[in-house]
Amino acid sequence: MCDEGKRGREEGGLDGLIYRVIGGMIEVHKRLGPGFLENVYRRAIEVEFKRRDIVFESEKEISLEYRGEKIGIHRLDLFVEDELVVELKTVESLVKKHYAQVRSYLKAVGKPVGLLINFADYPLDTRRVEVAD
Repeated sequence: MCDEGKRGREEGGLDGLIYRVIGGMIEVHKRLGPGFLENVYRRAIEVEFKRRDIVFESEKEISLEYRGEKIGIHRLDLFVEDELVVELKTVESLVKKHYAQVRSYLKAVGKPVGLLINFADYPLDTRRVEVAD
């Protein structure tokens, strides 16, 4: 890959944000390894994102609605720079329901792309999840 393409990913847009977020996740996984509870990884990611100047909200509450009526509240693991939903897992393997969960969150916040991250795997398992318009 040329330096210009790499620099573009690092600097701007959604792809650049995803690149920076995954870099932070990889650093946390490299230092901690697999085997901890999800909460431990989330706290470590919070530390890492602060060090990297990545703006985020942890356990962001979102209202869920059905036909215009509020029906509940959910907490996103991480909501990064008001653009990217990040769902953390520590499971043996990712399955369809994990992807469906992220797609539901994306619809709830009106965003097209999220990340599904499984810290139980080695190497770190990172998946991009998208919703159709």
